[in-house]
Amino acid sequence: MTAASAFTAIADLTERIKVQPEATVSRTVLHAAGVRVVMFAFDAGQELTEHTAAMPVLLQVLEGRLAITADGHTEELLPGGLMHLDTRVPHAVFAHEPSLLVLAMLDGRSS
Repeated sequence: MTAASAFTAIADLTERIKVQPEATVSRTVLHAAGVRVVMFAFDAGQELTEHTAAMPVLLQVLEGRLAITADGHTEELLPGGLMHLDTRVPHAVFAHEPSLLVLAMLDGRSS
């Protein structure tokens, strides 16, 4: 993306990252005004332990099945599933099977 670009298009997010055996990997795929998008690839049984984010986030599953525990409540997300978390909500992610997750961090300060 150049400074003169009004938009960025990514044809297929699933091509940006691959599941690695017994690992969780991440890769930033977009950083623009007001948003940073990070892809996560989880092998089955992998997890991100409870943590918080300094800004609101959107989580969307592209492949697999993830359990998202947020503020003490667990939701199962399947492909197409979407979850919004407010700033500093404690949350954790567990992969029941190999999975791809899109994390969009929404920063209104840079809009």
